[in-house]
Amino acid sequence: MVLILYLFWLFFQRFVFIDSSQIELVYLSERNLQVLLISIEVDLILPIISPTSNFLVSGMNLVSIGESQIGRGQDLLWILGPCVIESEDLAFQVADYLLELKHQLNIQIIFKASFDKANRSSGSSYRGPGLADGLSILDRVRHRTGLAITTDVHETQQASAVGDVVDIIQIPAFLARQTDLLLAAGQTGKVVNVKKGQFMAPREMANVASKVLETGNNRILFTERGTTFGYGNLINDMRAIPQMQDIGYPVVFDATHSVQSPASQGNRTGGDRTMVPFLARAATAAGCNGIFLETHPDPDAALSDGPNMIPLSQLTELIQTCTEIHATLLARGIV
Repeated sequence: MVLILYLFWLFFQRFVFIDSSQIELVYLSERNLQVLLISIEVDLILPIISPTSNFLVSGMNLVSIGESQIGRGQDLLWILGPCVIESEDLAFQVADYLLELKHQLNIQIIFKASFDKANRSSGSSYRGPGLADGLSILDRVRHRTGLAITTDVHETQQASAVGDVVDIIQIPAFLARQTDLLLAAGQTGKVVNVKKGQFMAPREMANVASKVLETGNNRILFTERGTTFGYGNLINDMRAIPQMQDIGYPVVFDATHSVQSPASQGNRTGGDRTMVPFLARAATAAGCNGIFLETHPDPDAALSDGPNMIPLSQLTELIQTCTEIHATLLARGIV
């Protein structure tokens, strides 16, 4: 079948028609077409494409995470929690608050916290409790609240142990192209959420997805978290959301790290948390599938990323507003 399609394409040199409910008409050029993989498991045709491709996927992979789902036609997925595990008591305090919010607002929530902030501006800054103690705390949060869990990995040898505890393995933006790390995360079988590097174009995430797919794992999410704009500044191009969705995977918007001013405070990263609601609302209106927010009872006293985290007390209003925007788009069949 693939050979027939290939010959058909060569003859017309411009269009390929695939008689499928998933894809109707795809514009292709010879330098952009590399391979078409037919995945029986998800009944979806997935593109493995070059960075300059114009391939637009009419379907999106639906990803299940515990009792939650993220993708087209689904409610927003909220990834919430403190930047780093400061203590078990703080992790429980935030998780308990989020669990109450989940029931109160009837929303999908994933609890997020890092066990090791390996890319702090200064080597003397607080990094976290480490792998063993951090995973132990995250596991207790899971059993205490029933919330699904995510955390980030920085080294390949961390992936297996993390995969035994969490539901989503997060790949930091600085490491988005690290092949061995992507393979190690994919091999766990857990959902792999890759943050787009601040230095990457949205279309380059197709290459990232292809690396994870090599492991047989198609449970992939992308996260938009801003693009480097000069020194110590980030901007958001909301076109990145539909452009990465066109690769075939749900897109989360990170409203916390998008407002960072990297290393702007000398040995620390600064930022402007007042911009978080504006960007979260804009990303929701642009059709993102989930929102990533770091939150803390007292951000100004936080041990990491305080300037960018919003207080727990401000979550409800922002979540309600974004939920209403998303519901409007859902009703119109836009997302």
